[in-house]
Amino acid sequence: MTRVPAPRVLASLFLAACVVAAVASPATAQYRPLPTGSYGTANNPVGEPYHIEFAFNLWNPDPSIVIASESLGIPGTDINVRADLGLEKKMTYEFRLVLRPGRKHKIRLNYIPLKYDAETTLTGDIIFNGIKFPVNTQVGTMLEWKTYRIGYEYDFLSKPRWFIGAILEAKFTDINFELNSPIGTEFARARAPIPALGVIGRAWVTRYASITAEFSAFKLPEEIDTDYGGHYYEWDVYGTVNFTKNLGAQVGWRSHDLTYIAKNDRGDAVLRGIYFGGVARF
Repeated sequence: MTRVPAPRVLASLFLAACVVAAVASPATAQYRPLPTGSYGTANNPVGEPYHIEFAFNLWNPDPSIVIASESLGIPGTDINVRADLGLEKKMTYEFRLVLRPGRKHKIRLNYIPLKYDAETTLTGDIIFNGIKFPVNTQVGTMLEWKTYRIGYEYDFLSKPRWFIGAILEAKFTDINFELNSPIGTEFARARAPIPALGVIGRAWVTRYASITAEFSAFKLPEEIDTDYGGHYYEWDVYGTVNFTKNLGAQVGWRSHDLTYIAKNDRGDAVLRGIYFGGVARF
């Protein structure tokens, strides 16, 4: 049985995501790139200014994920994908792109794909999509989690050695969960564009090294629709060392906290872990 939630609420969220892009466009269009000479003192950070920043990181999150799906009026079991299905930690990657048309203005794009596979023998009964998978059933599991982000950042406080900014962005999360067994194949999919607000701050501890912290969040109030709801919280703290004005290295810690309710489907996921990689600026 196919479960592809497409609630009315998600259509509203998609419109909100369009507003993010619409708000960012006129704000950035009126600003020209900052001349390099504006940073031209010996004490200013290496790597400033830049107009394009590209980062590639490897991330090894510790997944804590619970998924349930109801069908035919039969409540689904809360399935812990690690304890019940044997999914383990797995390395993934992140693409991060920043376009900077002005000193205080940035367009941000981000992409993180996650994919987990496992084979296990059930140690207890589970019910998924109205189907009972009894104890001792051999089950194959596939879980895909893709996150896309596009946003606008305005650094309302911007100094040569530090800044604090506000973030307005749209996240798009695509989660696909599948169980394969001799009983059959069942899967559920949850896709949602999510508007989010956030804050970011960065300080250069030396000319060559900086520390950055950011937090973004969205919560759908239960009063809007009792059949649909959830929240998305994201923390990201990382340090950057710039070897030259164009090249550097990063190491950080990221946390994704997602809860969703989509009528018959629900999920609760926390992904946390250290990442590391490189950054290039032009």
